[in-house]
Amino acid sequence: MMVQMMGMYEGRGQLQRDEALRSCGMAAQTIMLAAKAMGFDSCPMAGFDFEAVGKLINLPSDHVIAMAIAVGKAMEPARPRGGQLPLDEIMVFDRF
Repeated sequence: MMVQMMGMYEGRGQLQRDEALRSCGMAAQTIMLAAKAMGFDSCPMAGFDFEAVGKLINLPSDHVIAMAIAVGKAMEPARPRGGQLPLDEIMVFDRF
């Protein structure tokens, strides 16, 4: 059954990329949770030049960087994030 399901990705580059990025997101979350369980702090990173980093690490042309994760010991507690909306403004139940 699994082999048959994998056929749905053939010739569908965007679907392959989307699935790879979803998998990377789940892997990143697992790394961050494992780091916390080991007493480390972590932070997902974006806002950097993905292409330049790819060149720096000799990333093959058929690969993409999903994100970077910093892992270590925090020097100070994380600052609160501003602008968070109340849940009742962003969650809906039993409708689309």
